[in-house]
Amino acid sequence: MIFGERAIEETHYDILSVRVDASYEEIRTGYRSAILNYHPDKLQNTSELSDHDHESGDRFLKVQKAWEILSNSRSRAVYDSELRASRQGMIAAEDVSLEDMMIEDNGEVLDLFYQCRCGDCFSIDSMELDDMGYTLLKNGNKISLQSPDTLPASVILPCGSCSLHVRLLVNADIEVTADGHL
Repeated sequence: MIFGERAIEETHYDILSVRVDASYEEIRTGYRSAILNYHPDKLQNTSELSDHDHESGDRFLKVQKAWEILSNSRSRAVYDSELRASRQGMIAAEDVSLEDMMIEDNGEVLDLFYQCRCGDCFSIDSMELDDMGYTLLKNGNKISLQSPDTLPASVILPCGSCSLHVRLLVNADIEVTADGHL
C-alpha cells in the first residue's frame, strides 16, 4: 500500500476485476471469482512447479491482499486516498510519523502540522483522520492514534503552498507525549 517513485501499475481493483466505485457486494463477487481461479489447490499437482504455477501462487497472494484492503471500509478509504495521490503524480518528499508532527489543540479538534521546507506546513486534523477510521485521542499531555485493526497505513499530505507532499505513516495504537507541542 505504500507508493514509491513509480505509480502502482496494477491496483487492488484491477486484481479483483472491479471498478474503483464498486460496492462491497461487487468487490466480494470479484474476490470469490479471482480466488477460485488462483487458489493453490487448483494448481497442477506435479512435483515440479512451472513458472505459470508460481505466477498463479503469487497472483493468489495478491488477490488475498486486495480483498483484505478493499473489504474493510477504513483501509479502503486510506488506500483510495493513496491511489488518488499516486495517479496525480504525487511523490512523497519524505515519510513522517505522529511523533514528528506538531500538535495544536483547538478544543474539539486536534490539528497536526509538519513544517515544509518552503516554510508552510503539511496538515491534517483529528476529524479527517476519524473519517479514515483512525481516532486521535488526547489524555492530559498524551496523544494517541487508535485504529480498529493493526494494519499499518499511510496518508499523503500536501503542502499548503508548494507542490511537495509527505506520507504520514499511521501505525495503530501509538502514544506520544505532546511535550511543548500543545
